[in-house]
Amino acid sequence: MEQRVSLITLGVRDLLAAARFYEAGLGWKRANSEPGIVFFQLPGMVLGLWSRKELADEAGIEDAGAAFSGMTLAYNARTRDEVDAVLDEAAAAGATILKRAREVFWGGYSGYFRDPEGHVWEVAHNPFWTIGDDGSLRMEPPAGA
Repeated sequence: MEQRVSLITLGVRDLLAAARFYEAGLGWKRANSEPGIVFFQLPGMVLGLWSRKELADEAGIEDAGAAFSGMTLAYNARTRDEVDAVLDEAAAAGATILKRAREVFWGGYSGYFRDPEGHVWEVAHNPFWTIGDDGSLRMEPPAGA
């Protein structure tokens, strides 16, 4: 198996409300038009939104409705100011701020929000990694660092 992630699908209770949060609230552009599932093209991968019940059924598991899945998604920002701006944008779109951004033990700047469906996102600036013009992330220091 190649070392990569192609698609992350978030199970949601209300597909229309979840799509509104990402599209209208955060300004993301939907990549498909078929009903029943929403896809967002990201650099090198896709994020999907699909019915939580249908996703559990498809995987052959019971939806236990855990408050925390033991997983977070992350948005890496180019600057500390962008971290604060993204957290403010998420809050204005209906997200709950779990932790305001602050300096963290690994040398970066990070905060967390929960989207309206309960998915936890970290928003971080890591001065040791590089974000390409296309938004792709490389685990290498920026040039000149």
